[in-house]
Amino acid sequence: MKKYILVFLGLVFSSVSTNAQCAMCKAVVESGDVEMAEGINSGITYLMVFPYLLVAVLAYFLYKHKKSAKI
Repeated sequence: MKKYILVFLGLVFSSVSTNAQCAMCKAVVESGDVEMAEGINSGITYLMVFPYLLVAVLAYFLYKHKKSAKI
């Protein structure tokens, strides 16, 4: 288990900063409209929450299932 954690941490901390925006998003943000940029950032945050929620719910049900299997 330690090996997996070390590999995961190594990948996380060795990542290179990249710009992964579509051309339209980049053009809108670079236009200087602050309200539009805040809207795009809010949208990205909104879309980013759901994968984390799904993983958390899955982890909870797996934990609950394994705990009930041990009894």
